[in-house]
Amino acid sequence: MEWKEREAMNHKLKLLTSIFMTFLKMGPLTFGGGYALIPAIEKEVVDKKGWLRNEEIADVFAVSGSVPGAVAVNSATFIGYRIAGIPGAIAALLGIFLPTFCLMLLLTVFYVQLKDNPKVEAAFTAIRATVVALIAYAAIKIGRTAIVDFATGALAAIASLLLYLGHLHPLLVIVFGATAGVALVKIREHGGRTPTAGTSKLQEKEPIYDYMI
Repeated sequence: MEWKEREAMNHKLKLLTSIFMTFLKMGPLTFGGGYALIPAIEKEVVDKKGWLRNEEIADVFAVSGSVPGAVAVNSATFIGYRIAGIPGAIAALLGIFLPTFCLMLLLTVFYVQLKDNPKVEAAFTAIRATVVALIAYAAIKIGRTAIVDFATGALAAIASLLLYLGHLHPLLVIVFGATAGVALVKIREHGGRTPTAGTSKLQEKEPIYDYMI
């Protein structure tokens, strides 16, 4: 019995270490932050590690972008919790936060001293344009799993127009999307269609390390 408990603890420790190192690697090496970090998270968590499916990771990003806070930090915390419970959430949060925080402190010192340098200004101009491309790429990746039929495509288009032309607060657009989703499910139910057809749903499941024991 003691041997099994020790083996279980080793499995948990290895998983938590893997979670920490995965997000530690992504944090300082993936430039652009926020939504620009999404493709890197998806590649590591889904393609390389196999911790979550494409549908699950899309739901994670949707929830992470709907609550206050940085989407990358929210996503890492949520993913860590899905994989290994509260310890996993803490490991993922520390992994993605600590190196970036330390790096930003160093960059702040150098930026204050070199911000008027023409070469530095030119570099930041190019970086801003590159970040736009990273965010657009992340939007396309998420769109492939989020936009699954005409209704979801129409909702995405309407939400984009509300943000761009209506200048609405993002919270109002999120509430609109949630309300429209509930209404869509009701309409499909009355029409005799399966409510979850063509959509992904984040299912409750036990942390991964419970299956490794």
